[in-house]
Amino acid sequence: MSAEAVVDREVTTVKFVRLGSTGLEVSAIALGCMSYGDPTMGAHPWSMDEAASRPFIRSALDNGINFFDTANVYSLGSSEEIVGRALADMARREEVVIATKVHGRMHDGPNGAGLSRKAILQEVDNSLRRLGTDYIDLYQIHRWDPLTPIEETLEALHDVVKAGKARYIGASSMFAWQFSKALYLQKANGWAQFVTMQDHYNLLGREIEREMLPLANDWGVGVLPWSPLARGRLTRDWGETSARTETDAYGSTLYVGTEDADRRVVDAVAGVASARGIPRAQVALAWLLAQPDVTAPIVGATKMGHIDDAVAALDVQLTADEVAALEAPYIPHAQPRL
Repeated sequence: MSAEAVVDREVTTVKFVRLGSTGLEVSAIALGCMSYGDPTMGAHPWSMDEAASRPFIRSALDNGINFFDTANVYSLGSSEEIVGRALADMARREEVVIATKVHGRMHDGPNGAGLSRKAILQEVDNSLRRLGTDYIDLYQIHRWDPLTPIEETLEALHDVVKAGKARYIGASSMFAWQFSKALYLQKANGWAQFVTMQDHYNLLGREIEREMLPLANDWGVGVLPWSPLARGRLTRDWGETSARTETDAYGSTLYVGTEDADRRVVDAVAGVASARGIPRAQVALAWLLAQPDVTAPIVGATKMGHIDDAVAALDVQLTADEVAALEAPYIPHAQPRL
């Protein structure tokens, strides 16, 4: 038996929560797999190849994480391939929850992107093939598609669920009015409902507290924050960068115009972490995990310590004074480009 083979594990390190109002149990930390993919494909030159990626998936499983999030567009499908092969080798399918997304451009020419019925039905089959599985646990629309009637998208997603190709469906990165419209139409037509919202949420980006979080709470929708550590900004000294920072085109559009306030937040995280003697990542994640509407942050890992910090954050209980210090410097931010 190889070192990566499926083994029996006693999972005690991570707590499990319900995915929104569903009966599905997921780890309170999800491993974000955007960093795992062929760096020569797509727009992610900072991504890690398969050999470098597999130890992180192994570590996540060993720490009790059963929730893995990727997308068809991540490194043009190679992220799905890497994740699918690793999980097939390292875990039993019934023990893991696989989430992926649809919307981004996968090929040139007509119907290569978006949320038309043709695109969704084509891309769900492509994702299933790359992941090497018969079904996707959580199939999410990656963005709102202004060029396709939302009714067309929602009915196609309903058919994906009824065909057994996805167990649940979710959404990501849109305005609250758009999500509200979609939820209402799903209920009115008896279509499968969105059970999750994956949105930008961290100590440097709290705009969803205004409308999206109350909406999700009202509908019993689970919240899966992406970029919970603000592309690493909350884990290091202000001005310090990483290889991804230098080449992440989308990331460069975030946290613009609020640098002074953001720096004070980063300094506050550093202060709390120093006083406690723990890494900054644990402080920033502990704050997010304590938010009542959050189900599971999507945590990326490119160093082994990243997974250890994410798991350890589950046991960090911040005091009211610490929370106040972390939140006080925040000022409103512009909506991230969708």
